[in-house]
Amino acid sequence: MSNEKTTITWKNHLELCKPKVVALLVFTANVGMLLAVPGMPPIALFIYATIGIGLASASAAAINHFIDQKADAEMARTQNRPLPQGDLSSANVLSFAGVLGVLAMLILVFQVNTLTAILTFISLIGYAVIYTVYLKRMTPQNIVIGGAAGAAPPLLGWCAMTGEVHPYALLLFLLIFVWTPPH
Repeated sequence: MSNEKTTITWKNHLELCKPKVVALLVFTANVGMLLAVPGMPPIALFIYATIGIGLASASAAAINHFIDQKADAEMARTQNRPLPQGDLSSANVLSFAGVLGVLAMLILVFQVNTLTAILTFISLIGYAVIYTVYLKRMTPQNIVIGGAAGAAPPLLGWCAMTGEVHPYALLLFLLIFVWTPPH
């Protein structure tokens, strides 16, 4: 029985991270990393940036679960998520999200660069707070405005490799930003 509850808890925490969404965000960040430098990027930097951006994305997803728990309980598509089901407490989810976010920022600041950490933090706040708290509830255009957080990873990846916001990185951001609303 103890192993079963541990597995359920692990699965619940994994679900909070929205792994399919995070995988897509990390993939686009990796594309930005690969396009930023000629040849292969430094492997350690590539790995640290991937982990940092992935952890920040997972943190934002968990915060989104926390904020949306009441709405999730009322929707058929989301009512079986860990918080509406009572499988995890709000405090547990916030603690988990906080740990992921702090680890992400520590990795990005100390192993990648400060600019990437700042831009990643802005993206986390953009999705977890601005989009989730305000835009989703205020305007049907939420995905248009909130799409910036989802379009940021290639820019973050580029910045992680170069330490700068290059015009080509902004173009990658713009491509995903414009593509997001119709999809």
